[in-house]
Amino acid sequence: MICSVKTVGITGINGAGVVAECYISNGLPGFDIVGLPDAAVKEARERVRAAAKNSGMTFPTSRITVNLAPANLKKAGTHYDLPILLSILAATGGIRRPRSTSAFLGEVSLDGQLRPVSGVLPMALAAKREGIQALFVPAENAAEATLARGPAVYPIHNVRELAAGLNGETVLPEEPIWVPARGDLCVPDFKDVLGQENVKRALEVAAAGSHNVLLIGPPGSGKSMLSKRLPSILPDMTWEESLEVSQIYSVMGLLTAKEPLVTRRPFRSPHHTISNAGLAGGGSNPKPGEISMAHKGVLFLDELPEFRKDTLDMMRQPLEDGQVTISRVVGAVTYPAEFMLVCAMNPCKCGWYGDPSGRCTCSDQAVRNYRGRISGPLLDRIDIVVEVPAVHFEDLRERAEAEPSAAVKQRVDAARERQHRRFGNDGKMCNARMGPEEMRKFCALDEESASLMKQAFDAMGLTARSYDRILKVARTVADLDGSEEILPRHIAEAIQYRAVNLGNR
Repeated sequence: MICSVKTVGITGINGAGVVAECYISNGLPGFDIVGLPDAAVKEARERVRAAAKNSGMTFPTSRITVNLAPANLKKAGTHYDLPILLSILAATGGIRRPRSTSAFLGEVSLDGQLRPVSGVLPMALAAKREGIQALFVPAENAAEATLARGPAVYPIHNVRELAAGLNGETVLPEEPIWVPARGDLCVPDFKDVLGQENVKRALEVAAAGSHNVLLIGPPGSGKSMLSKRLPSILPDMTWEESLEVSQIYSVMGLLTAKEPLVTRRPFRSPHHTISNAGLAGGGSNPKPGEISMAHKGVLFLDELPEFRKDTLDMMRQPLEDGQVTISRVVGAVTYPAEFMLVCAMNPCKCGWYGDPSGRCTCSDQAVRNYRGRISGPLLDRIDIVVEVPAVHFEDLRERAEAEPSAAVKQRVDAARERQHRRFGNDGKMCNARMGPEEMRKFCALDEESASLMKQAFDAMGLTARSYDRILKVARTVADLDGSEEILPRHIAEAIQYRAVNLGNR
């Protein structure tokens, strides 16, 4: 007796159709699962046997072979429990054979209850591509599965309930498509920050073009406070962006039944003790790292020189390509990593180098060693470097409220809208992602601007990458100014964001 039940597998954040084929034959009792299963899939043998018996169903004592096809795709995770169980029960006649347009996934407990699994959203999207019309998932994952807006989703609480539905004894209810609730997002606001107007301007430019930023200043100057308020001025996420980010969080098991969709831009702030795999992703079964968790959002690295140098240098390729590829013996997976890098650091080890109070105790060599922990190639990929001075007493005593984030966000949204109209349907959502062709077309300079750039190039010893990044920042400054052309004042502002000398080259 042979029976096949459709399900979905997942590699990275990409789903693929899988079929659980069950063959029951005569011979000594046995239960084998083949098709490149990992340890969690092999352990399904004991879970499905106990779940069937505790749900009042007969589990065969014959020889059982379950093949998860295609056999060349590695199978990982506990969501194969349900299709394995159904294929066995259908092969023995315990339940009616599921339709070929239906797919099943979920972990079964020993008493037959269905437990939620991770990665349901990318699997639901894969089921949609495979032409699946009905998707049966654990009840806690149902809202997440509806975001695919494809197959009808049926929430299942236990095996007994599913069997009754498949046999026609009851009608299983369909899960309505989840819609995010409208409401204001509680995020830190720029109105709480007194002073630091030059830094706020730099962050506004960075938000408008999705540029990478480095903030340098003494302790207590507000570097972290300003950085944590950056998401409040970033443009709202589109549906496509939310879906893309949610797939990553789904694979990590971070979505909930109440909030199955990521609706605000991520802000990730890992500690400086993070490992290479924690930042870029990895493991025996590769998982996304912090740079992928920050996709379409902000990756904030506080105390930048305290991070391991090799860990920081791992970001160089993702910063250019917008994705990271993790290769292992079992295969390679690619995760999206299009993030905005925001870093903060002290000017020296004690934090007070250059302060008028003269309290710095570091020697010049110590300062160079401290700043030298950040490699030149990584600094070359940072568009805006801005000094954050210590806050003056007069600023703290100022009673007038600072400009709120909502006002700044309006200007950022207007600049992004100009970029969307300019790039059309090419998928270039911001100036920081411009390629050589777009730069030739949209970053042309007049004679005066070109002369100013040449002076800066020679005086500052810029690289070709630095030159391109200054042009991109100048394009963003022009967009904020409402200008179609890059003027000398736009170039001058962009150049000043590269004028900070870190003294480590």
